[in-house]
Amino acid sequence: MKKKSRTATDKMILAIGGVIAIAAAGFFWSMTRPTDTAVPIVGAGHGAGAAAPAPKEDTIIIPELSQIAQSGQIAFKESCAACHGATLAGTDSGPPLIHQLYVPGHHGDTAIARAAKNGVISHHWGFGNMPPVAGITDANLRWITTYIREMQVANGIK
Repeated sequence: MKKKSRTATDKMILAIGGVIAIAAAGFFWSMTRPTDTAVPIVGAGHGAGAAAPAPKEDTIIIPELSQIAQSGQIAFKESCAACHGATLAGTDSGPPLIHQLYVPGHHGDTAIARAAKNGVISHHWGFGNMPPVAGITDANLRWITTYIREMQVANGIK
């Protein structure tokens, strides 16, 4: 049986498909690879640079939390407070989450969940890279994110 030769059109389609596949792979690689060239935002505050000073623990407004946020507060204290502070004001080990850098339009709920599950390369602060949070569940992350967002809104971060 004779092998069928490819036409010029077949070759062109394969070439275009190959270019698209390479471009897509490059795009996804660039979106997921760690970068050592991130430049911190310069200003006062914790670490190597922050956009504005971190809030003081005694200035944090604690609102009446929804039931989900109350569950999130408990989960946050167990998994996150050691670095980010019980009231999200930050510590010497991690940045404040009541901060304009964490406004939902800049760091959405998905970014918070990804950081907790996978860790994150330091890019705004000088605390070093955030390790993944051991044993964190999707349910806990939904509750924690609700707690963070309700605390942020009560403290002017929208």
